[in-house]
Amino acid sequence: MSSTPPPASNILIRSFQRRDLEDVEQLCGEKNVSGFSGTALDSVQKWQTINRWYGVLKFLSMFPNPLQNLFSAYVATQNDRIRGVIQVSPFNRTRSTWRIDQVLVGATAVEDGDRTLPMDIGSMLLRHCFQTIWEARTWMLEVNVNDSNALALYRHNGFQPLAHMTYWAIAPDLLQSLSEREPDLPNLLPVNNADAFLLHQLDTVSMPPLVRQVFDRNVFDFKTGLSNAAIDSVRHWANRSSAVSGYVFEPQRKAAIGYFNLELCQDGSHPHTAQLTVHPAYTWLYPELLAQMARVARDYPPQSLRLASSDYQPEREEYLERIGAERTEHTLLMSRSVWHKLRETKPVSLEGLQLSDVLQGLQPARKPVPGRFSLLESIRQLPQLSGQVDWSYLNVDDRMATPQPPLPVPPPEESAPDSSPEQPERDRP
Repeated sequence: MSSTPPPASNILIRSFQRRDLEDVEQLCGEKNVSGFSGTALDSVQKWQTINRWYGVLKFLSMFPNPLQNLFSAYVATQNDRIRGVIQVSPFNRTRSTWRIDQVLVGATAVEDGDRTLPMDIGSMLLRHCFQTIWEARTWMLEVNVNDSNALALYRHNGFQPLAHMTYWAIAPDLLQSLSEREPDLPNLLPVNNADAFLLHQLDTVSMPPLVRQVFDRNVFDFKTGLSNAAIDSVRHWANRSSAVSGYVFEPQRKAAIGYFNLELCQDGSHPHTAQLTVHPAYTWLYPELLAQMARVARDYPPQSLRLASSDYQPEREEYLERIGAERTEHTLLMSRSVWHKLRETKPVSLEGLQLSDVLQGLQPARKPVPGRFSLLESIRQLPQLSGQVDWSYLNVDDRMATPQPPLPVPPPEESAPDSSPEQPERDRP
């Protein structure tokens, strides 16, 4: 990874504003525009929709909803001319992982003797997002494997491959043939917020640890609030689509083993899309779930079904190849971790350290307070008595806290031949 910043120039990076809409649409319509993420045609349609509904979208962005980060975009300007634009959005509910939705840079121009390459402008836009959005610990994006310019840009800025994604298209006649089979799904249940814990467990077990760490999802990512439900309803109404979802429950393990979410087109103007998650130990569910989705899609105008698979799901790719699905796109999922620099301290040389500085942690935190005298010291100061030691003057607490030494045994007394008083000499016979 190279951490060298782009060459200095008179390019200014700032937040997106409403007056930039026309310039951004014009930038997307240029012939030599470099789309490092997303196609220019999709970008034109997206920005035209934003321009048409700008007032409503700007009002909705003030409240917590999926459209809150729709205007999380930055533009690169040079001499009052927009040279590039980047749009980002949070990937999970905790906002620890952010996704780069699109990066568009105009053609190379020479103005005032300063020539800035599109890759330099793209690097400046990326690094501005890394430094501005502090809550993002991880960044991720998806890029076509055949786009060498985009791969070079993202690798230059520290992105590493995470997984290979393959997009499949199931033709309408193939969907019709799949719908003729009755699926064996006795425990197929509809999805609601009470099942968020089961869906989170299924999502966790169906991906490798590295992908799970980058996604950083929790139970709240699988719940739908009132605002999110309202936004989804408006989006489905505008796109003339409807959503159907369900999951397969395993009663013995008390867990979800399969999940699907269908977004069906009502007028046949665009393909159907599906999200499919299957437990790695229950890969036999692929034919059953696809048959169920095909039976749901036959009630709508004939249209192809778009489905994705990753390189850590070989059983899904084998089944799609076996039924005759067509590969439409091959992308690379990339990620980058961001560690923001903390305030640096002045380096200290080890040679100049004194012993007191090294052992500073071992110094007493406060001045010691003298306590009661020790029992051992008092014993050492006792006079050497030949008789029994009197313990009555010692503190009762000290005697109870400290084991007492055995009492000294007095020496045996010498026996006298006669204890009677000696007779005077005059009384002797």
